[in-house]
Amino acid sequence: MKDNLKDLKFTVNGKSYEFKIKPRTLLVDLLRDKMKLLGTRKGCLTSSCGACTVNIDGRAVRSCSVLALQCNGREIVTIEGVADGDNLHPIQEAMINHGAIECGFCTSGMIMSARALLLENPKPTREEVRTAIQGNLCADSGYIKYVESIEIAAEKMRGGQ
Repeated sequence: MKDNLKDLKFTVNGKSYEFKIKPRTLLVDLLRDKMKLLGTRKGCLTSSCGACTVNIDGRAVRSCSVLALQCNGREIVTIEGVADGDNLHPIQEAMINHGAIECGFCTSGMIMSARALLLENPKPTREEVRTAIQGNLCADSGYIKYVESIEIAAEKMRGGQ
């Protein structure tokens, strides 16, 4: 049985898009395959690893567990939309400068989870940072550099040095 194509209108990284898609299309597949936004990683496809995390209306969401049609009228930010041109976001800058990034596979998901946290809570406790990134699996680190980087970014975003 052939799926009927459905209309999808949404904003991704500040730009409006319209697509005709199959109802069962996952957001991660639309972002990667049709939009070529490859920074959103495909990992487990079970919402367990966090590699596919994007921000939907400011909240961290695993894009492998969301149908693209559920994003109709919504605002999506992917890792490609975090920096301001050549100027890295404070989270990206802190992770690079603090040595948090190793292989890089989990990094985009970590950044998107951290971004959502700091949008909602500009002064999180260490425990709140840990909770925000707990769904992002990293095989390389003990997470401490990620946690410290997010704390550094939060301070910078609040106007500190």
